Amino acid sequence: MMVVGLTGSIAMGKSEVANIISQLGIPVFDADKEVHKLYDSPEGVKLLLDFAPEAIIENHVDRQRLSAVVLNDPVRLAQLETIVHAEIAKHRDKFLVEAKRAGHRIVVLDIPLLFEKNLTAATDITVVVSAPENLQHQRALARPGMTMQRLETILERQMPDAEKRRRADHVIENHGTLQDLELKTRSLFYRLAQTQEMRPNDPRNCT
Repeated sequence: MMVVGLTGSIAMGKSEVANIISQLGIPVFDADKEVHKLYDSPEGVKLLLDFAPEAIIENHVDRQRLSAVVLNDPVRLAQLETIVHAEIAKHRDKFLVEAKRAGHRIVVLDIPLLFEKNLTAATDITVVVSAPENLQHQRALARPGMTMQRLETILERQMPDAEKRRRADHVIENHGTLQDLELKTRSLFYRLAQTQEMRPNDPRNCT
């Protein structure tokens, strides 16, 4: 089974690429969604009760309060990431076991900090979604509640796009239309699937 690591900096279009991949019938493990599910579960409450009791509200982890706990505190942030990432790793391993048992020949791990957290050992191939910086900023600042200061803080935690491109096995350029992005994504995963004797929808059928 081929394990593809999908990543990309904020507002590059990674989530859209993940959606396209899912439409091909390829299982996708979304690390961000798994974190959100964890925070809304009794499991997450138990996990973080001692670390940040002030962030536990009505049997779930309040993300805004949790963010306030680690805001401007790199040590606390690192502690939180260690706790959460260890738990998400268990979910990821379970996903891989179940996908292999189901007979899938290719799966995708959608991990925003794939390179930053040195998680490439869990993958066979890495794919980065990339776009020009001005377009990235334009897309990010269009999001509700996003400011330039907040964007700069997020970007400081992320590896520069140029370095991600250098490390990646494949780069999906996202500077055109959604149709262009879909065609590029389908084309790449069609080629990857061929190496696993599996053919998702032919990219030539993309509309």
